[in-house]
Amino acid sequence: MEDMNSKEQKTKMESREINDFRIREAVEEDVPLLLQFIRKLARYERLTHEVSATETLLRENLFGSRRMAEVVLAEYQGEAVGFALIFPNFSTFLGRPGIYIEDLFVDESYRGRGFGRALFTHIIDLARARGCGRLEWAVLDWNTPAIRFYEAMGATPMSDWTTYRLTGDSLEKLP
Repeated sequence: MEDMNSKEQKTKMESREINDFRIREAVEEDVPLLLQFIRKLARYERLTHEVSATETLLRENLFGSRRMAEVVLAEYQGEAVGFALIFPNFSTFLGRPGIYIEDLFVDESYRGRGFGRALFTHIIDLARARGCGRLEWAVLDWNTPAIRFYEAMGATPMSDWTTYRLTGDSLEKLP
């Protein structure tokens, strides 16, 4: 039986091929590119005012001694066309780990070619290889193209749950 690391490596190496398309793990040298993608995503989501990420913060949190998340890049004909940022979570009810997709983004001019589906499927493969019990993410309620995409993949909205958030001053002021 393969151990989990070799399964995971095999999954990563078998990323979906679509004529000159590949998915690869991001490396520290990709940080400026990642920040560009984050800014493009923020523009698309109408949230540029919320971006405070810097190359230094990304480098520290994605590639430092304590990695908080991981990123994969989608490349077409040698050019980065999208990314996904994921991190582990845990289900107490399932007693198993899961993966949370913080962001999955494909440049607008490259949408509709199957690249988003390939990124999503790559993450599903990672979840399976890691023995995860579920995959979760959030979608803005106005983002109907993304909602249609995820529902076509078999995802269902969790309408019974409301997401709450503490950030900025609210987080800092708590005792």
